[in-house]
Amino acid sequence: MSDVLSRLQKLVIASGNSGKVAEFRDYFNHLDITLIPKPDDIDVEETGLTFIANAHLKASQVAIATNEWAIADDSGLEIDALDGAPGVLSARYAETDQARIDRVLQELGDTPHRQSRYVCAIAIASPDGEIFADAIGTCEGAIALKPVGTGGFGYDPIFFVTELQQTFGEVSLEVKAKISHRAKALLLLQSKLKNLLPLFT
Repeated sequence: MSDVLSRLQKLVIASGNSGKVAEFRDYFNHLDITLIPKPDDIDVEETGLTFIANAHLKASQVAIATNEWAIADDSGLEIDALDGAPGVLSARYAETDQARIDRVLQELGDTPHRQSRYVCAIAIASPDGEIFADAIGTCEGAIALKPVGTGGFGYDPIFFVTELQQTFGEVSLEVKAKISHRAKALLLLQSKLKNLLPLFT
């Protein structure tokens, strides 16, 4: 991955979410590459029915709008007992993170069936909007009975990771970066990015 991305001087992150931007920067901090959040005046409507469709849409449209290489992700929470909800509507399930958490906990009630997963789809597009690589990563867990921890963002305080015996709200960014859905998607992207190498040689 470093061989490929070292030839990219700049990547526009197709997100205005400060938490996502921070995670991307942490992942790429060892590379000589500038990661830039998308301009505020670029707003891509997420009309895709799947995470990967939305990642493609955002990467392509932001790349075209900025005339730069762009990287985008679409991610969210799938809860088995809610038939996969909130899914692609995770960020729009309510107006604030706290309201979204409250809605999930209310809808689940006291059911013991709380299996869930974070899903992340990532795509990279060239300045003409062509998608060159994509990947999907997941992180399995369960929904806690109440929020624990104040770290992370989104649903992190109620997403309990069995292997850690903690919620994402309790762990450090360094730990989360190793096992999160986004980290796994980025790792899967590595081999696919080798296809970009000829473009920068």
